[in-house]
Amino acid sequence: MMAVTDLPLIAPDRKTSGFRPLKVLHHFGKLVEDKEDTEQVFHIIEATKGRKSHAQARAFVTSPEGRRMMAEGVDLPNMLDDHARWADCGPETVAAHYIAFMKREGLSAAGLVAESHKWAPPENLPQDQTQWYFDRLRDTHDLFHVLTGYGRDALGEASLLGFSYEQNHNKGILFIAYAGARQIKKVSGTKAPLFAAIKEGRALGRAAAKIAHQDIAALMREDISAARARLNIGKPEIYRQCLAILQSEGIAREQLTLGGAQAA
Repeated sequence: MMAVTDLPLIAPDRKTSGFRPLKVLHHFGKLVEDKEDTEQVFHIIEATKGRKSHAQARAFVTSPEGRRMMAEGVDLPNMLDDHARWADCGPETVAAHYIAFMKREGLSAAGLVAESHKWAPPENLPQDQTQWYFDRLRDTHDLFHVLTGYGRDALGEASLLGFSYEQNHNKGILFIAYAGARQIKKVSGTKAPLFAAIKEGRALGRAAAKIAHQDIAALMREDISAARARLNIGKPEIYRQCLAILQSEGIAREQLTLGGAQAA
């Protein structure tokens, strides 16, 4: 298998799709029907990957840090899923919090890769260094959850997408964030400031260092409070206020989805 560093920066068959609203709306409708249908998210992201996303990819892969990480050839999903590797990490490390989160939610990094391959088998993707970067954004998604404190409830996912947009600059991510908040508002009738939670997520993401650009193996061994301070990741206070309001309205976070809400 060819090393990533031997691949072209941008493959001749790579295209910048721009914004394709009809395709986005089609796949968002499917996501509303089933919020666990992660495949639809990847379709939306691919339909909206623009120049800014590609420019950020090029800037990182040509940077000294990016070149070093590519040369190391670390398989991020395998590393993250190798829980035994982090057995010597203390209870307050990023690794310990990450493992607890993944076990609690029944997730794996490999599972997210498999979901992405449903819509785009790797053999159909451009073989270049830019794809290595986009894969890295995918593979660090659950680390974003752990470091920011956003849950996997519908509002937590939407707010995290606001954070992620400011990190990765994909307009599809921002579309899902605001459309998701609108859908939650529509089906629940909540008075919680959902759009303010998305705006807060954006502000936090803008202020923070780029998580996907970090040395992930080193980050996993950091104390989580120290890592958040170093990366300048603030607390999602409005998101937590929204959860409290939703609970007071009889809507439990576990019952809230993009497609509907039940009274607790």
